[in-house]
Amino acid sequence: MFEELVFQYGYVGLFIVSFLAATILPLGSEIFVVAMVVSDFNVGVVFLVATIANTLGAITNYYVGKLGTHFVMSRYVKVDSDKRRKAERIYQKWGAPVLFLSWVPVVGDLLTVVAGGFKLKLSIFTFWVFLGKSFRYFFVIKSAELIARSV
Repeated sequence: MFEELVFQYGYVGLFIVSFLAATILPLGSEIFVVAMVVSDFNVGVVFLVATIANTLGAITNYYVGKLGTHFVMSRYVKVDSDKRRKAERIYQKWGAPVLFLSWVPVVGDLLTVVAGGFKLKLSIFTFWVFLGKSFRYFFVIKSAELIARSV
C-alpha cells in the first residue's frame, strides 16, 4: 500500500509516508527514501521532503504531549507505560539535545511526546528534531548512493 503511494504520487507520497512515520504509528520511511534515491528521483528534493515531513510528524507528537498526553494516549493510542517512563527519564537527564535522537525507532517518538508534555519551547524542539532527522536522512541517502554505485 505505502509502496504504491510513494511511487504513484512521488514526492507527495514520500511526504505522507515520512509524516506518518514520525508519529507513533509503526512505520519507517527509510526504505522509501532509499527506493526513491536508487530510482533516480532528485536526491536533494527527497532529502528535503522526507526531513520536513518527518519533522512535522514529530511536531504533531509534540502537540499530543502538550495538549493532553493522558487524554490522547488513554483513549486513542496504547503505549507501554514503561517505555513512556523511560523516555521521560532520558529527557529529564539529557534535556532538549536528546531530541537529536528523535529518529530512533519507538523511543524517539515518545521523546517528542514527552517534550510536548514538558512544554518545551517549540523553536528549541524544532531545532533539535530537524537537526537529528536531517542527519538521519543524509546518512540514509549517502548510504543508498554508495550502495547503488557499487552494484
